[in-house]
Amino acid sequence: MGINFRERLQSGNFVVTAEIAPPKGTELENMFHHIDLLKNRVDALNVTDHQSSVMRYPSLGGCLAIKERGGEPILQMTCRDRNQIALQSDLLFAYSRGIENVLCLTGDAIPVGDHKTACGVFELDSVQLLQTIASLEEGKDLGGNDLSGSVSFCRGAIVTPEADPPEPQLLKFEKKIEAGAEFFQTQAIYDLDNFVRFMDYARQFKVKILAGIVLLTSAKMARYMTENVPGIFVPQNLIDELVSAPKGGAVQKGIEIAGRMIAALKKDSICDGVHIMAINREEVVPDILEAAGLQ
Repeated sequence: MGINFRERLQSGNFVVTAEIAPPKGTELENMFHHIDLLKNRVDALNVTDHQSSVMRYPSLGGCLAIKERGGEPILQMTCRDRNQIALQSDLLFAYSRGIENVLCLTGDAIPVGDHKTACGVFELDSVQLLQTIASLEEGKDLGGNDLSGSVSFCRGAIVTPEADPPEPQLLKFEKKIEAGAEFFQTQAIYDLDNFVRFMDYARQFKVKILAGIVLLTSAKMARYMTENVPGIFVPQNLIDELVSAPKGGAVQKGIEIAGRMIAALKKDSICDGVHIMAINREEVVPDILEAAGLQ
């Protein structure tokens, strides 16, 4: 039997995770292709949970597919769409089917998605979801009732190293650790000097940090994220690189940038690994790994 994700985190090796975006519908062949392409190239695969409040095939279904196809899944679970009963029930089901890794998220706001009239639940937040898992692991549900069989998850959360101002984000980071988070996948980072400063702070805690690497596919995308996505800052020199790419070559330039950053993070032991988010371009993740010298 191969080692599980928790053991890989504790091994001291540079850990690589990637993200699978499930389809909007029941045509699953493309998702299966991406799973098969990546399952033996990375240490674990996240499946997004209605990312950006856009309804899609569920994270739980994608994670079951990863498990069935021989990969190591990380269940993403947001608090936006389910109350505490449904969240607990899904956790029990996931664990019963061999899914042992969970990334706890509060979830994006409803108005940014494609169901403007939906009702956000948000009965719990990501810290409380981590606490819920701790309760289930102790054999109790949130109503104080005994479980006939508990769970054991490797618990993850997210952090935004470049939040401005940083203090609220760092306070929540510490709360997530107190609630039992074992690993963090960060929001996209592009300024390595800023990230090093965050890691100098984070190293006082016994948690594993995987730096978020979002593939840049154009200068327009880079500018948009800097101007509109809180906590993301793409330095001008990287935007200039994308601008200077030959016609049709921006994606390849983005692959080079991502690979270069991953190589630097690993070479200087800045963090414990990376989480690669290619955003509907999962097929280029092997190219990113090759550019980073990891394949």
